[in-house]
Amino acid sequence: MAKLNIKPLGDKVIVKRVEAEETTAGGIVLPDTAKEKPKRGIILAVGNGRLLDDGTRSEMQVDKHDEVLFTSYAGTEIKVDGEEYMIMDEADILGIIG
Repeated sequence: MAKLNIKPLGDKVIVKRVEAEETTAGGIVLPDTAKEKPKRGIILAVGNGRLLDDGTRSEMQVDKHDEVLFTSYAGTEIKVDGEEYMIMDEADILGIIG
């Protein structure tokens, strides 16, 4: 994976989706059209936190390299150098895996 030259602002994070499962638990091979986009990914970059009313910044609860679960309609998909990424709010992240 090439170096990503995007720095998210505020409470935004950049996420790379993990690959979709090729087979079901029962062993059925799924064609590309039947695969759901995964709702989990690896955080590649984090912003410096949401700006609060008193001028301070809130601390981000996620870090670079965390594997996370996020909501179905989270973020905005972008393509950089042929690679797909998502930019989303920290609030769209449901939890950290592991």
